[in-house]
Amino acid sequence: MLNISIVLYRPNLKQVNDLLDELKKICCLNKIYLIDNSPVKSEEFADSAQLKYIFNDGRNLGYGKAHNIALRESVYDEIDFHLVMNADVVVHAGDIDLMHDFIAQQPAVGQLIPRVIYPDGSLQYVAKLLPTPLDVFGRRFLPNCWMTKRNARYELQAADHSKPFNAPSLSGCFMFMRTKAAQQAHLFDERYFLYPEDVDLTRSIHRDWLTIYWPAVTIVHHHAKGSYRSWRLLWVHSVNMCRYFNKWGWFIDPERRRVNKATLAAISTHE
Repeated sequence: MLNISIVLYRPNLKQVNDLLDELKKICCLNKIYLIDNSPVKSEEFADSAQLKYIFNDGRNLGYGKAHNIALRESVYDEIDFHLVMNADVVVHAGDIDLMHDFIAQQPAVGQLIPRVIYPDGSLQYVAKLLPTPLDVFGRRFLPNCWMTKRNARYELQAADHSKPFNAPSLSGCFMFMRTKAAQQAHLFDERYFLYPEDVDLTRSIHRDWLTIYWPAVTIVHHHAKGSYRSWRLLWVHSVNMCRYFNKWGWFIDPERRRVNKATLAAISTHE
């Protein structure tokens, strides 16, 4: 069975309701959790057998901490799989059932993400290497021409995205996880308010499980890149990336070096 959690903040109600209508068609669905970090409670959502709405009393807990509310329910109820997803994703119910069937038959896989595209059909590079400080801050603050090759390496652009591959960092827009794997990784680190809790959790899961890009299914993500449009979000992004590097290592991170080297070698062999 599968639980799904979606964190809301001042949501587009039509977008959320359209998504819920589709998700409720999933055959393997147990429950959908809507965790609302908005200042004002929504009267739009009513609890049912398939849906639980949680309002955080006007407090914005952040992305990871809010999702952990639902993840702990999955752990407590011994639900085998948990999907963390954004409200701005378009996905078909049948495709989620396909992902469920695939990961259920692959006991070494702890997490997967499908092929993700923008609304115009272009590919989003959602499977990446573990970031270095240059990868993160260089792509944001240095001229694009200086970072083209480096960014292509970081985003694994040379990988064959028509085939599955194992990558240590998967986007938080759609994290299909084995609950046991997420539990072993201690769920989301709640010290991150926003960014890069997805990198941190996938990295932890990748230590003991495969974390797979699986292009048999395609979803659409209306990626906003908020930190590129808001100075406040840029500051939040920067502060939390500093927390990430303080935790894992800035320039001395042997695990990052080893994992990235193995990932690049595997992709090269795969080609």
